[in-house]
Amino acid sequence: MSLDTTSAIALLYRRLGFGATAQELSSGVAAGYSATVSNLLGGLGQPDAGGDAIVPPAFAPIPTDLAQLRTDIAARQAYFQTLRTESRELVTWWLARMIASTNPAQEKLTLLLHGHFPTAISKVRFAQFMYLQNQLFRTQGSGDFTALAQSVAVDPAMLIWLDASSDKAADPNENFARELLERFTIGIGNYTENDVRAAAYCFTGWRLDLRTGQFSISALDHSDAPQTFLGHSGINSGTQVIDIATGTAASARYVPSAMWSHLAYPVTPTNGVVDDLAASYGADHNVANLLHSIVTNPAFATSTTESGLIKQPIEYVVGTLRALSVTAAEVQARPAGTLGVLAELGQVPFDPPSVGGWGQNTYWLSTAAALARWQFARRLAEIADISMVADAPRRSRPDAAGQLLSIPTWSATTAKTLSQASSDPEQVVTLALVSPEFVSN
Repeated sequence: MSLDTTSAIALLYRRLGFGATAQELSSGVAAGYSATVSNLLGGLGQPDAGGDAIVPPAFAPIPTDLAQLRTDIAARQAYFQTLRTESRELVTWWLARMIASTNPAQEKLTLLLHGHFPTAISKVRFAQFMYLQNQLFRTQGSGDFTALAQSVAVDPAMLIWLDASSDKAADPNENFARELLERFTIGIGNYTENDVRAAAYCFTGWRLDLRTGQFSISALDHSDAPQTFLGHSGINSGTQVIDIATGTAASARYVPSAMWSHLAYPVTPTNGVVDDLAASYGADHNVANLLHSIVTNPAFATSTTESGLIKQPIEYVVGTLRALSVTAAEVQARPAGTLGVLAELGQVPFDPPSVGGWGQNTYWLSTAAALARWQFARRLAEIADISMVADAPRRSRPDAAGQLLSIPTWSATTAKTLSQASSDPEQVVTLALVSPEFVSN
């Protein structure tokens, strides 16, 4: 069933950002759906007055003598403490940037790409490399997907994450080749083990100089032997592999299905809705155009999409803080609470659990997660500005909570629960923040 204009625009702000404020929702409704799509997507690749004002952390130089760290215990401990500090500061910086962003679609896309091309600081270790990858997603993410994949392949964090240093002609490491095909470009079922092996040979010799962050190809370790990859013969370079993989008909369906699954509801590449997206995406590989095709597809602004996703913890926490007007400066001044609840909920930026990234929907639903959301919501309701609800007449407080959180309508069950708590504004806001309508995306 198609959504009314208010609900459709509220959905847009959730899926292309982290939720609308009451003023943003009102302005969006006045402007209309098409204009709101243009407004949100128009920020992609553009300066972000709010986000750009959040200063990134300073990073200590990487030691010129890394071998010394293996023998000097005190130096190693001091450096690892520096890395831990930088990691916390980096996570706090990105959360603050998401909260402050005036181009929320750009930050949302950066988050989605972090999940599509996952790397974790727990293995990469160097915060500056994670920061550079984050900036890569932000600056190149809305453009040509093939160019993005080429840049990700030589990105320092990815080279470390998927063990490029062990990829040698005599014994190719298949990690990156497998992830490129399985997760990044075409999906399981569209390649063979021989294709993985051939691609791995093409990526042999790819190297990263840890001290400079520079990519290079070692002639001694690279195999020049021609390979047959996805039916193309005479292939011997990683860039050829990426160009071929992203140019396949399978990729023209896989990438749109992945983006639709992030923004609407989970689908496979064979789903009918992908038919509408694959042709146009396959013609230009442009991510911004793909996002436009997704949110203007007739199947997007529907009740199926509205209930199709559970918020990821990062989306939930950032959306809650934005809705309650908690500033980036406040989060940066006292980051422990925000970082703590994300750790409890199981999603800390820059640290996905595996090469598979994070899951979706029921992956985020557990008794422990429900308790963590409740405690977080209650704490915020006590300290944030909830005057919109507190100042409303008692009977109107459920509606005021909906206005505060840009939830156009409550289900009968939620409305009854909120009405029963209406004598206590903090309780109303707490219950609204853990309601199915707000926890769903």
